Amino acid sequence: MITALGFYLVGLLSQGAPTGGASLGAKPIVDNERVSVWDVTVTPDKPGPAPSGRYLTVRTYVTGGTFKITHADGTSSTVTRKAGDVVVSAKGKVDREELASAGGSARVITTELKDHPVPPMKNASGYPNAFPRPGSKKVFDNDRISVWDYRWTPRVPTPMHFHDKDVVVTYLEDGDLSSKTPAGEVTVNEYKTGMTRFNARDRAHTEELSKGTQRAIIVELK
Repeated sequence: MITALGFYLVGLLSQGAPTGGASLGAKPIVDNERVSVWDVTVTPDKPGPAPSGRYLTVRTYVTGGTFKITHADGTSSTVTRKAGDVVVSAKGKVDREELASAGGSARVITTELKDHPVPPMKNASGYPNAFPRPGSKKVFDNDRISVWDYRWTPRVPTPMHFHDKDVVVTYLEDGDLSSKTPAGEVTVNEYKTGMTRFNARDRAHTEELSKGTQRAIIVELK
């Protein structure tokens, strides 16, 4: 599910950790020339300060809940999110949200896309691009990103494919993926719910679910 809404969870600085990051429940994961990525925990009645709105922002919900949205004009609304939902916020949007349901918390991976676009690589590998692929669902697309929702099926490897774009991948379940290169080198990667990785482009491989279950939201950067 994708919703283009102008808000995100905490006030994030464009570089480095946010002021008072621990108290705001925001843990930095990645910070490079392309993105800043945060693992954010939201609790009831504790909204973060309004964001700067300097960058396009992608939020991937690891766990859902009912949220109160406070808009820039002071009005508010209530929405329900579920695991795997994605919200894309345009530059300049400064609304914020807090968990409205009592008890518990929600976990959200927040990605700020910096003003550093990189064109996709020319694919000379002989393999298809990573996306689209069988079973994938495109949930958002513009001139800066494409967002895909993909679930691995046991004993069904993905086609051998080439990554022509940098990606931010958020894993939504507990499951191991066996990755094989065209040369036959195999690496088994163990992923837990909420783990997020920045993977650079210029890679070819196939993947197969080797343990547990696994679903991911993949943000391709343009």
